[in-house]
Amino acid sequence: MTTPVLEVRKLTRDYVTSGGFLRPAKVVHAVKGVNFTLQKGKTLAVVGESGCGKSTLARMITLIDPQTSGEILIDGISANAAHVTRELRQKVQIVFQNPYGSLNPRQKIGDVLAEPLLLNTSMSAAERRDKAMAMLLKVGLGPEHFNRYPHMFSGGQRQRIAIARALMLNPSFLVLDEPVSALDLSVQAQILNLLKDLQDEFGLTYVFISHDLSVVRYIADEVMVMYFGDVVEHGTRDEVFSNPQHEYTRTLFAATPNSSVESIKARLAKKAALAG
Repeated sequence: MTTPVLEVRKLTRDYVTSGGFLRPAKVVHAVKGVNFTLQKGKTLAVVGESGCGKSTLARMITLIDPQTSGEILIDGISANAAHVTRELRQKVQIVFQNPYGSLNPRQKIGDVLAEPLLLNTSMSAAERRDKAMAMLLKVGLGPEHFNRYPHMFSGGQRQRIAIARALMLNPSFLVLDEPVSALDLSVQAQILNLLKDLQDEFGLTYVFISHDLSVVRYIADEVMVMYFGDVVEHGTRDEVFSNPQHEYTRTLFAATPNSSVESIKARLAKKAALAG
């Protein structure tokens, strides 16, 4: 049996809140004993409302924050944010909801893409430039964008750049933290299609963090639903969508508007017909 790209065992994260006059400090259990495995080329969607623990989980598996207890294994290697090698850190990359906040406004896009190679490889300047240009083209941008600055791009284009940068070191998996929630519906569809195309071409592995079940339905192979730090449901996409077992999952279905790629295209077509 092949080694999972990512394995999480009994992962927890606690925060201690400061106390006050006659008020003791309290422990907040943000993530409570999460377990899952993720195979190469697959997408696990982690779903839940704000405050459910999904972004805290994302920060732990990207080795940004240490876990309180439990174990994270990347390609079978135990990982802990407090004691992690540079080589292990390169195996996981994250794409945030707001790409502009993670792009240096003073750097040209070509330099943004080449920087991970400069810091982590022995490639020559010409090799770095060639790989950066090739990745720029892979995400649907052109050579004319190479020497432009982040403020010169739309939100969707900046998210394409963030995805390209995340792929520069050939990571074992990507964590996509609400990558389309800040984008217009038509642009959401474009980015989701890009992620699917890149996954098919390169065999990419994704952890997709989202509150939107209808977007998840398009992108995910497995769905894990979190509620106040607990995993309340975990199964294949078809299992969860055809027969949700937990009341909280059913509540999420009822509260989530339909923003699947197919429904987005249908709404845009209807809008164009009315305008005509």
